Amino acid sequence: MAHDAPAPPPALPAASLLQLIWLASPALPVGGFSYSEGLEIAVERAGVTTEAAAAEWLQEQLHLTQARGDMAVVHQALAAWRAGDAQRVRALNDWVRHTRETSELRLQTEQMGRSLADWLRNQHRHAGDAEALADVARLAALPPTYPVAFALAAARTEARSDDVLLAYAFGWAENMVQAALKAVPLGQSAGQRILAQLASTLPRAVAHAIQLPDADRQAFSPMLAVLSAQHETQYSRLFRS
Repeated sequence: MAHDAPAPPPALPAASLLQLIWLASPALPVGGFSYSEGLEIAVERAGVTTEAAAAEWLQEQLHLTQARGDMAVVHQALAAWRAGDAQRVRALNDWVRHTRETSELRLQTEQMGRSLADWLRNQHRHAGDAEALADVARLAALPPTYPVAFALAAARTEARSDDVLLAYAFGWAENMVQAALKAVPLGQSAGQRILAQLASTLPRAVAHAIQLPDADRQAFSPMLAVLSAQHETQYSRLFRS
């Protein structure tokens, strides 16, 4: 007996889709291009000197740090912003700040959070949206971290959490591949192959992040912390982390 196919999910409205594309763009003025998140020192100290090694490094960072930490925060903060739960937003923001294990990693999330808050303020002021500006003021007062700021930027769209996390993760992946091109270094074709590998596993990382309760969210990545601490005094470097 034939069964009817399940109905596809409703299409994301154009304005919401464009906002996610905008947020994922490397052109977003938050300074993501200036950070390698430990990749630069991994080239010198951890043998990340080939396309295969760079791809493996970024896959591990996606699934062991991003999916279990910042992406889970984006998911939870998105719900908190939409519910108007300021206490929950602050608790998530504090968690991000307190789990950064080196000065440079903490400065990164704080700088990118402030920059995204400034961008949002300008966008909403131009649109004359007083309610959105009030949320941005609450964000700026935290002070903001990048995952929590990103969640607010997406909260006023009609996007589901999995779509928001895909945009967040793809933006991260594209920035990290660009860092690998400069630091390893690699050619553009190698970078596209690595990006394709990352993109193919983003849905799995998103699914993992969405199902994590608070007790299982974590930022335990000792090798990354050690390398980041070494990067702070690296003799010659291109990136701020």
